[in-house]
Amino acid sequence: MAITVHPEAKALIFDLDGTLSNSLPVHVETWNIVGKKYNFDFDPRIIHEMTGRPTIEFAKRIVEQYNVDEQPEILVRMKQQSFWDSAHLLQPIEEVIAIVKNYHGKLPMAVGTGASGKSAEVQLKELDIREYFDFVVSADDVQKHKPHPETFLKCAELMGIEPQFCQVFEDGDLGISAAKKVGMFVTDVREHIIYGDWAMTENK
Repeated sequence: MAITVHPEAKALIFDLDGTLSNSLPVHVETWNIVGKKYNFDFDPRIIHEMTGRPTIEFAKRIVEQYNVDEQPEILVRMKQQSFWDSAHLLQPIEEVIAIVKNYHGKLPMAVGTGASGKSAEVQLKELDIREYFDFVVSADDVQKHKPHPETFLKCAELMGIEPQFCQVFEDGDLGISAAKKVGMFVTDVREHIIYGDWAMTENK
């Protein structure tokens, strides 16, 4: 079943990781790099559970879960640098990007992501889709992260569209919950996408 835009939608908001960018395998591999340094085996289920949260929250979880003797901020810096260095491995999620390209110039569009501002820009530029978005709201731009709706509300505010007329495209339970809290139309892209490789089977 094809991904569609709701007939009443006046603006579109896209999550990034796992929605526009098939970045999750790269995230897993870069957490594995951190794990090799600090002697833990990263469990990919953490990504399934926390998709939409900022990297610092992942790092805090890892420190606690694996008893890592290091400041979470140090893990974040190492992980993010590894991710940026691996950006060439990112793959686009064509089913979603087709919507972006089709509605460019027809409806305002924004990215609402739990990634840092730099990680968001790196991914959008690597996938050659930055030009399609009017605004990018990252983890750096909000105080409260998904499942709090602040990220999506800020997107709506920047686009000048009431929340109830915004459609959110998401792959994470936390983001879907955030969008529903403020009455936005929500499309769970996991119902429409074959991710390949290790993929999102636990989310289906």
